[in-house]
Amino acid sequence: MSTVALGTGPAGARDPLSRVFAALADPTRRAILTRLRRGPATVAEIGQPFDMTGPAVSKHLRVLERAGLVTRGRVAQSRPATLQAEPMKHVAEWAEEFREFWEQRYDRLDDYLRTMPDDPEDYT
Repeated sequence: MSTVALGTGPAGARDPLSRVFAALADPTRRAILTRLRRGPATVAEIGQPFDMTGPAVSKHLRVLERAGLVTRGRVAQSRPATLQAEPMKHVAEWAEEFREFWEQRYDRLDDYLRTMPDDPEDYT
């Protein structure tokens, strides 16, 4: 998944990866996603461990929905939220490129360290 330069579309439009990162930037939203790993939950269930109102939880859920991380269904009069993990796969793929970069750096450091003497007195 590639990114698109911000500000090239309608006001406030962002590429999917940017929306996911923006949603993940908030610790409460990350905690909500962690809770949803156990299964669907209502606003009241999600809000229990937090000191926030139902509308505040709903606002967080809307951000997560826009990022594609959550879907909301309808069961009777409740609208349980369900985790959608696919966008996290794209984040992992993006981060993987940097893991490879750092592994190459560490390999070069290992090569350098192998050239150094074992005896600290040899450094003088």
